[in-house]
Amino acid sequence: MHRYLDNEQATLDLGRELALVAPAQLFTIHLEGELGAGKTTFTRGFVQALGHQGNVKSPTYTLVEHYQLNNRDIYHFDLYRLSDPGELEFMGIDDYFHTNAISLIEWAQRGQDFLPPPDLMIQLTYQSKGRQVDIQAMTALGEEVCGKLHK
Repeated sequence: MHRYLDNEQATLDLGRELALVAPAQLFTIHLEGELGAGKTTFTRGFVQALGHQGNVKSPTYTLVEHYQLNNRDIYHFDLYRLSDPGELEFMGIDDYFHTNAISLIEWAQRGQDFLPPPDLMIQLTYQSKGRQVDIQAMTALGEEVCGKLHK
């Protein structure tokens, strides 16, 4: 699925749209793109659509932000500053991927060997104006979500 996002609001809206069709089970999204491409903006739209009222900041230094929303655990990871993928094992990374958790992971390639495969891969790319977003289903669950998002 490809979409052009002409501004920040369009990126927030896409995050909201995806949150509204996200399944009520373990679901993992990898967010790829250069610095400033809109990964955290997308996550902000996603988390706010599920009811979060406060700020949604990039967990660049803490690696993960946790949101408890509608009896679901939402984890926003930013692995940009991860110096060694083994650090994820020390923080108990496996504990984050449980039955009712949604994980949005920025810079997932930096911890790939310690992360579950994504259900969706979202690539944000700069354009002359705005962003191009490419959403690729990586699992059957991801295909189901893409189908709902496309409608």
